[in-house]
Amino acid sequence: MSESSGPSSAGSHASGSHAPGSAERAATAPSSHAEGRSERWFEAAFRADYLRVYPHRNVEAAVREVEFLLAHGVRGSVLDLCCGFGRHTLLLRGAGVRAFGLDLSFDLLRAARTLDGYGERLRGRLVRADAMAIPFGSGRFDAVVNLFSSFGYFGDEGDARVLREVERVLAPGGLAVFDLMNAERVRRELVPHSRRNEAAFVLDERRTLSESGRRVVKDVDLAFADGRRLAWREDVRLYDCAEFDRLLADHGFSRLETFGDFDGRAHDAHSPRMLVFARRHGESHSRNVT
Repeated sequence: MSESSGPSSAGSHASGSHAPGSAERAATAPSSHAEGRSERWFEAAFRADYLRVYPHRNVEAAVREVEFLLAHGVRGSVLDLCCGFGRHTLLLRGAGVRAFGLDLSFDLLRAARTLDGYGERLRGRLVRADAMAIPFGSGRFDAVVNLFSSFGYFGDEGDARVLREVERVLAPGGLAVFDLMNAERVRRELVPHSRRNEAAFVLDERRTLSESGRRVVKDVDLAFADGRRLAWREDVRLYDCAEFDRLLADHGFSRLETFGDFDGRAHDAHSPRMLVFARRHGESHSRNVT
């Protein structure tokens, strides 16, 4: 459902900024904290094969999205929360934004090294950590962007923890951008079953709604031509606009605007997504982070 994995329980709060290169070291090996617990669906889904199965989710497709973010106030020091393989982070830094990326998926973060411009723009600026425990100091960022339906993975309390962390690492007056599924459209137009046959794999996906339409569940079966087989269940919370407004207000934010896509169209029952721009309460000030 989403591009990047978000949270786990990894990562601890840092009292200040990372030293140069420390973020890169954080992305070089899986964390050991996961030992002794079962793997969650987003840990199973966002592995190396993800980029083979969804090759259209690439840097070229991210260009218009980053252009829209820049045109609507994303600037200064920015955290790309649940960054996947860093395609938006790369483009933001190319536009002069002091962007950092955070994701839980070791495989996707490692794939960032294949991007043109990785060494100049991304080396030392990608962190493997948890969206529920962001390892940056309080008030560190002017903006946090959370793209491609990467919110809603952890139950209501877990989602609230992510928002508390976003509020914490934002400077007062900072901007938060959440790219969510359009709940009304998903409920109305959900495709129960789809199957994609490729030379290298067959992708089978079955979708249902649960909790009276509050969550969308997708059972994924991925069979490769070499005999490998992967299966997982995605489970993501759907938020209506009014419900998400209340959640934002409860965690120190005021919604500024809501769009239906990165082309600037209005959000309504038929728009592809719900793209929410919100302001952290307090006076705005910029942080000089490189």
